[in-house]
Amino acid sequence: MSFSADVKSELARLNLPKRCCAVAEGYGMLLYASTFNPREIRLITERPDVGARFADLLQRGFGVSLDKMPSEGVMKGSYVIAESASLQRIFGVVGYDRNTHISHSINFGILEEACCSTSFVRGVFLAGGSITDPAKGYHLELVTAHKSVSAGLFSILRDMNFAPRETVRRRKYAIYFKQSGAIEDLLTTIGATGSAMAYMTAKVERHMKNSIQRKVNCDTANVEKSVEASQAQLAAIRRIELGAGLESLSDKLQQTALLRIVNPEASLAELAELADPPVTKSCMSHRLRKLLELSTLS
Repeated sequence: MSFSADVKSELARLNLPKRCCAVAEGYGMLLYASTFNPREIRLITERPDVGARFADLLQRGFGVSLDKMPSEGVMKGSYVIAESASLQRIFGVVGYDRNTHISHSINFGILEEACCSTSFVRGVFLAGGSITDPAKGYHLELVTAHKSVSAGLFSILRDMNFAPRETVRRRKYAIYFKQSGAIEDLLTTIGATGSAMAYMTAKVERHMKNSIQRKVNCDTANVEKSVEASQAQLAAIRRIELGAGLESLSDKLQQTALLRIVNPEASLAELAELADPPVTKSCMSHRLRKLLELSTLS
C-alpha cells in the first residue's frame, strides 16, 4: 500500500466530527469528487474505507444515503448518488440552486469556524489529494478540474497560515507543497498525526542515508586521488632510479622513496608516521613533491 493510501486510511478512521464539520468534510469530498453536478454525484476511489467515510459523512451531515456502491471485495469503484431528492437536499445544504447551478465555487459560509475549515481540507485530501512517499521525495498536492474551487482552497490554506503553490496541468488545477515541514504540519492539522510522525521518521532516515552515501562517495574519491598520487610518485621514483640513481638523493629523500616503494598503498599520513623520525603530513608532502620535481631532471 502506498504512503498516500496510508494517510487516507488514517483519516478515514477518525471519529466522525460534529454535524457542521461533517458537512464541511463532506463538502470537501463532494467538490473534489469525480462528478458533482445536478444530475449525479460520483466518488471514485480505490480505498473502501474512504468510500465508507464518504457514505457516513453524507448520512451525518446531509441526511442522505448512497444509491450505489461497489460490490464487497472490489477495491476500486464508484460511490454514487443519483436520486433526485437526495441531490436536492445536498445542493440545498451547501447553498447551491440545483436548477440554475452551472459551475462550482466554495460557499465560505459553511466554513466560518476554524474546525470546519480543517474538516473541509481533510475532505479535499480524501477525495483529491495525494502525497509522495517521503523516502522518495517531498510532494503533496490537491487536484480539481474547477479553477474557482482551487482558488478558494488556496485562500483557505493561506488563512490557515500555510504557503501553498499553484499550477495547471492538462486542464487540472493543482495546489501543492514541496517543503517537508509544511507537509508535516498539514498532515498534523487535518488529523493524520501518525502519518506525520512516519513522514518525519522517513525524512530523517532519508537524510541519514544521503549523508552516508555522500561520505562514501567522498571517501571513494579521496582513495582514488591517493592511489593516483601514489602511482605518480612511484613512477617518478622509478625514473630517478633509472637515471641518476636513488643514491644521488639526500638521506631524507632516499628514505621517502624507499617508504613509498615498500608502502605503495599508504596514505600521506601513514607515510609520515613511518618516517624515522616521524614527520608531519606537510613535510612528507613536500618531500614527495621534491621527488616528482627531481624525476623530471633525471
